[in-house]
Formats: sequence, structure tokens, C-alpha cells
Amino acid sequence: MPPTIGLLLALSFLASVTALGFLIWAIAKRQFALSQRDALTIFEAGETGTPDDTTAFGHAAKGSAAHRFDVIRERIDEPGRKTVMLMIGVAAAFLVLGSVFGLVASLKLHLPDWLVQHAPLTFGRVRTMHLNLVAYGWLSVAGIGAAMWILPRIFHIPLQKPALAMFGAFTWTIGVCLGVGAIGMGWTQGIEWLEIPWQIGMLLAFGGACMAIPLVLTAVRRKSHHIYVSGWYMLAGLVWFPVLYVIANLPGLHAGVQQATVNWWFAHNVLGLWLTPLGVGTAYYLIPKIIGQPVYSYSVSLLGFWGLALFYSQVGIHHLIGGPLPTWLVTLSIVHSVMMFVPVIAVGINQHTTVARNFWAFKQSVALRFVAIGALMYTAASFQGSVEALRAVNSVTHFTHYTVGHAHLGAYGFVSMVLFGAVYYMLPYVTGRDWPWPRLLKVHFWLVILGFSIYFIGLSIGGWLQGMALLEPGRGFAAITLGTMPYLEARSLGGALMTLGHFVFAFHIAALLLGKGAARQPAAAPAFAAAGA
Repeated sequence: MPPTIGLLLALSFLASVTALGFLIWAIAKRQFALSQRDALTIFEAGETGTPDDTTAFGHAAKGSAAHRFDVIRERIDEPGRKTVMLMIGVAAAFLVLGSVFGLVASLKLHLPDWLVQHAPLTFGRVRTMHLNLVAYGWLSVAGIGAAMWILPRIFHIPLQKPALAMFGAFTWTIGVCLGVGAIGMGWTQGIEWLEIPWQIGMLLAFGGACMAIPLVLTAVRRKSHHIYVSGWYMLAGLVWFPVLYVIANLPGLHAGVQQATVNWWFAHNVLGLWLTPLGVGTAYYLIPKIIGQPVYSYSVSLLGFWGLALFYSQVGIHHLIGGPLPTWLVTLSIVHSVMMFVPVIAVGINQHTTVARNFWAFKQSVALRFVAIGALMYTAASFQGSVEALRAVNSVTHFTHYTVGHAHLGAYGFVSMVLFGAVYYMLPYVTGRDWPWPRLLKVHFWLVILGFSIYFIGLSIGGWLQGMALLEPGRGFAAITLGTMPYLEARSLGGALMTLGHFVFAFHIAALLLGKGAARQPAAAPAFAAAGA
């Protein structure tokens, strides 16, 4: 067995054993409880039954004297407030820049002679800058920002070591900027999801560790006995990422087939063991908080987390079906992919049932719409990914635009949608101001929903037809490529609408951070809004 594959399997086994150890600890400490009462740990006394969203349920942008304001939580938010505002502002800027690069790359697929005079604007560099800006800029930075705001709240204690967290945020931001700049200048490792040179990439690992340490200390010193399920997801992701990134970036260790194996082990795990925990953990906090009701089945929610921890680590190798890898290794990945139905169904039962039983809140709260649709897309993307891992389906979809659509269903349809809702929910608490123009939330929502629908449907249909055509021996590659043009044009149209929505999103955030919007005044006593049916 090649040493790198052996090392990879040994590390994955060690990670699984570590997860099993934490599971045993959780059971011993009664964290793996089968009591629905533990789902109430995110609520203060009297909060259940009261919907909570500053942009809905009658809470207009007129200050918040009529809205319940918890002084205890206001103090808990304070140590991490500046860091969270910095991270959300930076994430929005990365999203806009990454979206522009993504739109340019999309246009180049059917306008190949456009912007070819300068090397940094060629497709290979623009598309790579887009990927790294949205993955490590927007998704990661916004996800960590959400975790930095949510975890102190569920642990009932202010963020520990806030200066270290701020230092980590600066380090991560500098790493992303330098890494994307290096890619634009042609300095890259040439490995998908790992294009940032490892000398710069270590800033991400170091910055991530600096942000993870304060949150782990917050968990250790928590005042709440029970660790709510969001805490498990977010803390696990924050611990997993630096380990994954360092192993995948060890210089000179991986080469050839071994490098491809490690590449897709990392590329899938950065979605499943990094972005997914941030997204699912955020949704598990926001859905019940906005509705004012606990999740449908708390015991099932814990099953979902441990299923993810135990099954996901080997999923990525199904991207190498047909490659020069041992058959048993690919089969192991396929089995793990199919087993992912277990945690995904667990999450779906909880989050979708909770929203469906309180659909009145979905209609009123734009933030909840983003989060609930993102949760729905998590189920869809995971089911689609498990089916794509099957050899019969993979032989059609692999190396086609269908895979691109699937990747965006997970990273955008799921994680981005959840984070949009998170930003809209938490920034009024962080800044002490209501959103200046609440109608822009709906404009943003419909732009990205319409744009992503066009984008995903176009690539899915075009990619499937492309895959079927590639399996026909008599079809010429040029003719197949020309046949994809209408679907690539649909991709650009959808991408343009999404990008426009991102400009609306970033503009609204900038306005709020610059002091626009009515100041939110704490109520002298709780004033509950009626939870209309």
C-alpha cells in the first residue's frame, strides 16, 4: 500500500476513534440525552411560544421598545461584538468580489475570447480566485462569525479570550487576501480547493486555530451543563478544519495518485466536516429561536451529528471512481456515501418538521425563509451526493457540468442560504440597530432564489445530457461542447441575478455597520408578540 494512502487511512481511523471517544464521554456525562427538555436550553424562561425576528412578527424598524430584549444576553454578546462585526463585513466583501470573479468565469465558458489580454483575467485564474474567495472568504468567515455569536449564547457565558479571536480573524483575512493575490499572479499549487500556496495557506490553519481556541475555552467554562446540538456541530468543525488543512498541505509528502487521493479526501471533507457543521449548527439554533419552539426531536438531532462524525471522512474518494486506485478504497467511499443517508435524514426530520408545523413563521420571517430553504437544500444536496457516488450514476455525471451544479447546491443552496438568514437575524443584536430598509431583504431573497434556480436547473439538465453524450462512441467532443452552450448561458444568467443579490446584501450590511437604521432601545420589561397562526 502506498505510504500516503496508508497515512490517510490511519489518520481517518484516528479521527473516527477520537469521535468515538467523545461519544463515550458524552454518554458518560449525560450529554447524549434522550430528553426533549434539553432542546429548551437555548431559550430563557418565558421565551418559548414567542417568535423572535427583528424584521418580522410586527417588529418593524422603529427601534425595539416593543421587542423583547434580554439584558443578560446583551452582556454575553459584548466581548465578541467587534470581532463578529468585522467578520461579517469582511465576509460580505469577499462574497461580492468572489461573485464578480465567478460571473466572469461563467461568461468565459461561452465567450472564450473575452478578457484574455491579461493573465490574471484568464479563465484558469479567475475561476480559481472565485472558488477560494467564496470558500475561505465568504463561507468560512461568515460561518465562524455566526459560531462566535451563537456559542457564547448557548453556553451562557461571554466569549473567552476575545483578543485572540480578533487576532485569528485578522490572520485568516490576511491569509485569504494574500492567497487570492498569489493565485492571480500565477503562484498556485494547482490542486483544486488547495490552490493557495501552502506557505500562505498555513495562515488559514493558524488563524482558524486562534479562533477555535477561544470558542473551545468558552465551551469548557460554560455555565450551561448541557451542550446543545449546535455546539457539537460548530466546535467539531472548528477543531477539524486546521487538522484537515495542515494534513492536506504538508509539502512534498503527496504526489501522483496519492496526491489525488488526499486532494479529494480534503475537498469533500472541507465541505462535510467544515462548512456543513457550521451551516447545520447555525440552522439548529436559528430555526427554533425564530419560531419560538424547540426542534421536533432532540434525540434525533444528536444522532445526526454523530452520524456525520463517523461516516463522512471517507466520502470524497468517490470522485476518483475509474481512477488508478485500489477498488476496495473506492468501494469504502461509496459505502460511506450511502451511509450518509442516516445523519441527513435525522437533520431533515428535525428541521423540516419544525418549520412545516410552524409555516406561519416561514411566511412572515425572511431570515427564517433563508435558513429553512438552506436546510432543505442540505437534504437535497446530500441525497444527490449519495446517489452520485453510485458507479452507475457517476459514470454519467462525472467530469460534466452536472457536478458543478451539485457543488453549488451544497455550498450555495445550503450553506450560503443559511448564512444569509443568520446575518439578517443576528446583526441587529450585534450592532444595536434595526435594518435600515427591511424591503431589501425580500429583494435579496428573490434575486438569489430565482438566480440559483436558473443556475442549478440549467447545469443539471445540461450536465446530464453532456454525460450521456460523452458515453456515445460516435459523438465528437466539439459537437458535445457546442450542445452545452444554451445551458452555460443559463448559468451566466442565473449567476448575474445571484451577483446582483449579493450587491444588495453587502450594501445593506455596509449601511447598518455605518450607523444607518433605527437604534434599538431595550425594553424595561419583556413584551411578547403574539405567535400568529
